[in-house]
Amino acid sequence: MLKALATLVLCLLVFKGSEAQTTDEKDVTARAEALRQAMISGDKSSLENLAADELSYGHSSGKIEGKTEFVDAIVSGASKFRTIIVSDQTVKITDNTAIVRQKLAGETGTVEKPGTLNLAVLLIWQKQKGQWKLLARQATKL
Repeated sequence: MLKALATLVLCLLVFKGSEAQTTDEKDVTARAEALRQAMISGDKSSLENLAADELSYGHSSGKIEGKTEFVDAIVSGASKFRTIIVSDQTVKITDNTAIVRQKLAGETGTVEKPGTLNLAVLLIWQKQKGQWKLLARQATKL
């Protein structure tokens, strides 16, 4: 009986350990959260730091922006996020590439001209010189 209980506890510990995030998964998760915050605040420095120079940012409307257009639209308020709520996020890493899938809900625009978002988002992050950079993003309406 004691041996069976010890085996069960060991199996549970091994299973629980396999669920733990790797360092890279934690780093990508933190970068995705930093991106969410920077998109709400419109912090140009943060947005530029998070995005790869080669960024391809796809909106749910089909519009595609590069890094400069993406950053400028948020900083200028042309693309204004009042709230962003992320759920059902998954992170998968292969070598220096991370695939993040998430659901995104939120409020856009101004008080005078509000809008809402309900999206499925795919983020591709690439490790460049030791830092995870947003290489591509594509959203689709839910």
